[in-house]
Amino acid sequence: MHNPQSADSLRKAIFKYASERFDYNPPPLDGTASPAELTAEVGQTITEDGLGGETALKLFAEKLAPATISTDHPGFLSFIPAAPTEAASLFDLVVSASSIYGGSWLEGSGAVYAENQVLSFLAREFGLPETSGGVFVQGGTLGNLSALAVAREEASKKSGAKNWTIICSEEAHSSIQSVAMVLGVQTTKAASGDAGFIDYHSAKTAVIEAEKSGLTPMAIVGTSGTTNFGIIDDLAGLAKLAKEIGVWFHVDGAYGLAGALVPELRPQFNGIEQADSFIVDPHKWLFAPFDACALVYRNPQLARQTFSQHGEYLEPINKSTEWNPSDYAFNLSRRARGLPLWFSLATHGAAKYRSALKQNVDLAFQIAAEIEKRPNLKLVRKPQLSVVVFERVGWQMEDYEKWSEQLLADQTAFVLPSSLRGKPHTRFAIVNPQTSFELLVEILDSMEK
Repeated sequence: MHNPQSADSLRKAIFKYASERFDYNPPPLDGTASPAELTAEVGQTITEDGLGGETALKLFAEKLAPATISTDHPGFLSFIPAAPTEAASLFDLVVSASSIYGGSWLEGSGAVYAENQVLSFLAREFGLPETSGGVFVQGGTLGNLSALAVAREEASKKSGAKNWTIICSEEAHSSIQSVAMVLGVQTTKAASGDAGFIDYHSAKTAVIEAEKSGLTPMAIVGTSGTTNFGIIDDLAGLAKLAKEIGVWFHVDGAYGLAGALVPELRPQFNGIEQADSFIVDPHKWLFAPFDACALVYRNPQLARQTFSQHGEYLEPINKSTEWNPSDYAFNLSRRARGLPLWFSLATHGAAKYRSALKQNVDLAFQIAAEIEKRPNLKLVRKPQLSVVVFERVGWQMEDYEKWSEQLLADQTAFVLPSSLRGKPHTRFAIVNPQTSFELLVEILDSMEK
């Protein structure tokens, strides 16, 4: 399968493609395609004899890549986009080329050492002790699952078998409900009210309701930056309640917890330092490529007791007293997915990260002020971080959908509609330092034509 001459030619072609992709400013927004369209355009690519690398690359570049929406485009403002630094993306190539196994210290000590420096940096910034630690997993869903699996184990050690429930906000990420299903437990939703966050009192009410229903709380989950609105729960109040009732306190900071790196924003996250575990996704708002979620525990040994796998083939690793990332989450085989973030942080320094995060938040407040000036537009909630939610007065969901489709067709932006309690709206999720005020104004103008 290895032909040195053809391999060299293909390597040059791939490096050329990657280099040209990095040179785009901005990258193409591109779009999506139906299965029928792709079948007609691309056809069957897996054959007995193979297409050849350069032919396959050409097919990807000309047919498949344009049928994907570029999350690093400054006009990608839906969901929570990704805007990796060039340093992070370049080093992702190095990680793949290096064929590093990141599951154990024995095989990947250098990589694990670098990843752990990032995890220690985050723990220190958020006020957790030096003994904290964790692992980079695929994404927030797996991070939440792993943290709450440890929470369930700890609750079971204390109280035996119970009908467990997780206390969380009604605006908590959908993954919390999925985690509960996988763990075989329930969720009890605390009312977030018009402000969109939960505090000590609303969570306490949820605890009382759960206990009346025969459920026993095993964890309280605070959200620091809800996906839909970017709202931060009262983490200090939730930490106080968790301590009072003796349960695990987990913070889902997949999107917004990165904001705590900005000194001016740090007070909004008070209480994070009391968390038993937290997650933050670098591929959301820490300028790293997909896929990376930093999962950190106050006491990582509890996770190790929960997740360490045993088998004769694993005993050489299990005998080691060094840090094996596979011990700290529901994973075994893993790539060293934290390295691109490590390289970017090491390259640029934390100060530039803080500045870029603050720039996003400042832009969110700037465009929110612009929205408030326009009689046909209305803020749904004032922004707290870098998500701006607003509505076009008089529009129904079909109006938003038609407008959104036209924006993408014009290659201006990717902005999808959303809703709150059945009422439609749209939102800007600003995590890209290249997103400009002028572009956002252009999008607002398109709503008033």
